[in-house]
Amino acid sequence: MSIEFRSVTKQFDDGTKAVDDFSLVLPAHKTTVFVGSSGCGKTTLLRMINRLVEPTDGEITIDGESIFKKDPVALRRSIGYVLQNAGLLPHFTVLENIATVPVLKGTPKKKAHERARELLAVVGLDEALADRYPRQLSGGQQQRVGVARGLAADPNILLMDEPFGAVDPIVRKELQAETLRLQRELDKTVVFVTHDIDEAFLLGDQVVILEKGARIAQVGTPDEIVENPASAFVAEFVGTDRGARDLRIKETAGGRVLVDAAGRTQGVLRDAPGTNT
Repeated sequence: MSIEFRSVTKQFDDGTKAVDDFSLVLPAHKTTVFVGSSGCGKTTLLRMINRLVEPTDGEITIDGESIFKKDPVALRRSIGYVLQNAGLLPHFTVLENIATVPVLKGTPKKKAHERARELLAVVGLDEALADRYPRQLSGGQQQRVGVARGLAADPNILLMDEPFGAVDPIVRKELQAETLRLQRELDKTVVFVTHDIDEAFLLGDQVVILEKGARIAQVGTPDEIVENPASAFVAEFVGTDRGARDLRIKETAGGRVLVDAAGRTQGVLRDAPGTNT
């Protein structure tokens, strides 16, 4: 399912304009990542899709149909939603947490729990965890349960709001790899929010770099943005002028390597298969 924002604005009661005239199409079966500094409006954009935040003006459609024609509760239950810190219900077991939305939608509890057990395997968790409570899980396990809960009603759209921001770097890499695998297998329309440009480039088919007020600084594939930043702001945000992205070739006794701006080796440069140099 494709999602389209048409001249969407959100101004809060205190006068803050979190989103200022935002228009964009989020293609079906792709991962679109909103990335930017804190306060740029990326989470507000995501929460307007399932109407947790109502826009002040503008239109949002899913496959051409206005979301404002749908009952907000029914809309939210049709869209998967994964939060930072998982947001699990502490008095529910893992199985009960995953089955929450299907049960609310009327699925018999036994069937919902069967589906929840299947999803444990899908997100890489042992079935032995099914009867544990969130407090008995590690942070990474809790996030995997959160992803499973988001997938439980088999939604076409999955919203992920900085889901890996609270876990350690090693677990974060594991969860990122799991997200890529799930998208290859399940083919959802994913909207992902992060402040980490490396995470955005790893996960995103379409990356949207935002400035304050959710103004689009640049939108494109990771390759397009790195190869042709639209402005000095984008170049600085992405880091093409410094660090690990400012690369050059260095000749060594063992061959050619890529080094960053600090002179640290970042990789080995090899010829493509079948080429002669």
